Amino acid sequence: MKPPSGKNAALTLIALGIVYGDIGTSPLYALRECFSPKYGLALNHDNVLGILSLIFWSLIIVISLKYATYVMRADNDGEGGVLALLALLISRNGAVRKFSRVVFGLGIFGAALFYGDAMLTPAISVLSAVEGLRVASPIFHDYVIPITLVILTFFFFYQSKGTGRVGALFGPVMLIWFFTLSVLGIAWIIKQPEVLAAINPLYGAEFFIVNKIHGFLVLGAVFLVVTGGEALYADMGHFGGFPIKLAWFGLVLPALLLNYFGQGALLLARPEAVENPFYLLAPSWGLYPLIVLATVSTIIASQAVISGAFSLTSQALQLDFLPRVRVVYTSPEKMGQIYIPFVNWLMFAGTVFLVLIFRSSGNLASAYGAAIVTLMVITTLLMYVCSVTIWKWNALIALLVTSCLLVVDLAFFGANITKIEQGGWFPFLIALVVYLIVLTWTRGRRALAEEFRKEEISFDLFLSDPGLKSVPRVPGTAVYMSKNPDGVPRTMLHNFKHNKVFHERMIILTIYTEGVPRVPWPKKFKVEKLSHNFIRVIAYYGFMETPDISHVIRHLKDRGIECTVDEITFFLGRETIVVRDPSGISGLRKQLFAFLSQNMLPATSHFNVPPNRVIEIGLRIQI
Repeated sequence: MKPPSGKNAALTLIALGIVYGDIGTSPLYALRECFSPKYGLALNHDNVLGILSLIFWSLIIVISLKYATYVMRADNDGEGGVLALLALLISRNGAVRKFSRVVFGLGIFGAALFYGDAMLTPAISVLSAVEGLRVASPIFHDYVIPITLVILTFFFFYQSKGTGRVGALFGPVMLIWFFTLSVLGIAWIIKQPEVLAAINPLYGAEFFIVNKIHGFLVLGAVFLVVTGGEALYADMGHFGGFPIKLAWFGLVLPALLLNYFGQGALLLARPEAVENPFYLLAPSWGLYPLIVLATVSTIIASQAVISGAFSLTSQALQLDFLPRVRVVYTSPEKMGQIYIPFVNWLMFAGTVFLVLIFRSSGNLASAYGAAIVTLMVITTLLMYVCSVTIWKWNALIALLVTSCLLVVDLAFFGANITKIEQGGWFPFLIALVVYLIVLTWTRGRRALAEEFRKEEISFDLFLSDPGLKSVPRVPGTAVYMSKNPDGVPRTMLHNFKHNKVFHERMIILTIYTEGVPRVPWPKKFKVEKLSHNFIRVIAYYGFMETPDISHVIRHLKDRGIECTVDEITFFLGRETIVVRDPSGISGLRKQLFAFLSQNMLPATSHFNVPPNRVIEIGLRIQI
């Protein structure tokens, strides 16, 4: 690695708070869960070293090799995450088209799994931190759940204010957190240095041989140490690959290993500490400050996951994978700081439900991991497609790399799938609901486009009509939004049918979302002046950008088309979906699409069109 510049150092510090909050708070519960009574493991020297060996190599293989070294190479113009990877595979690569449905299905289901994780992470993180009060004093035993709910309520209510004011503190706080993890671990490693022998993978192999099925099932708890690994890839667009890798190899990985090995040393010296080995690492005078620091750190981890859910939803909206919902920009300077009320309160309801139902981080750990490991398996499969079709790797080499990674992924998957009955069903249920909505919406939009095409008139044919010369014109500019720039908008035909006039200047505007994060300004607009004072405008946006009518008008001025938003009349269609045959599964899907269409955010708000300049024309469409 090259030495960090001032900018990289600053980005690395910020990345500590955004990228590593989730994986950084796993020491609160991961090792304790490995020795949970449900796994039936004896707490002895060999088992402690075996577990530590599995933890060490899990962090090395899954995070260091898979994500930091391999997956992060697959950036979509600098952006990462499963949706960015999906857009990269679908939009840029013709070789993928023959199995695009499989790729699309895997990518969408992988993204849907994130929402279940986004509910589980605040619940298990904050609850595990507050549980330290039970270690400090039995007085707090009955207050852990109420305190957790108060913290979570304040946390979700604060989302509408944005994270700009406190975001600058995330990095420094997590820096203190990782420093504390290191110090707590080193103090006990010095007392029991034999735990360092667990770096030898033979301890992990022997652990499986001795414990057999119990050793395999405990992988479900070992997996907790790598939850949050997807954030390295998903947040790559915010910080760049180098700062994220620098933070991981330079601080986060060493701090985590020191703390896990310190907890193992504590268990060798004091087996009764298995009740809560993380908090019992600390001296009695440092327990309350550690609880406060852990609580703040878990709130930061939760914030990172919730912000990720907002960002993922925003990308899905721009790609037209979901019906439009309200997006609030909480910072005038940073477009990435957004708040989506619908998603926020859905997450709040799910998180509170989880805390009330499971009531302890140990019980939540039984539900945690199954969805995330499924997402990791999907990422590995999509990376195979990427390596073969985009990077042009030799198929055998790509298969070898994918097979090696899948051996680890599927081992974790097999151990975690047993958690379905214990609560792992919850994130899968959330994912299935989201997946159903996305498939219903995308297929419904395609069906809608097909219905439009049946009645569509070619624009070239329309302009060749000699009767256009005699159509009365009224002063001003009209903008008709159209999904197809080559077809005459139905809104324009409906308007002409009733009013028998056209405006002096007619602009047909089409907005496309490309499969790239951002479209550079020179390529963002295409303007074509047609006959009879018609103008065709095509605006291209990336999935990380928000379409804005004011941008389009500003560009038209630069092209010599003088007009202002205040003097334009925007004609938008308001479709009413009518289901022809509502019976059966297909009919139910169509009814769901009609419901989503009827209740989505109006186009005026989504495209930032001034509402007092809009005329909506009702269109009745049968599907």
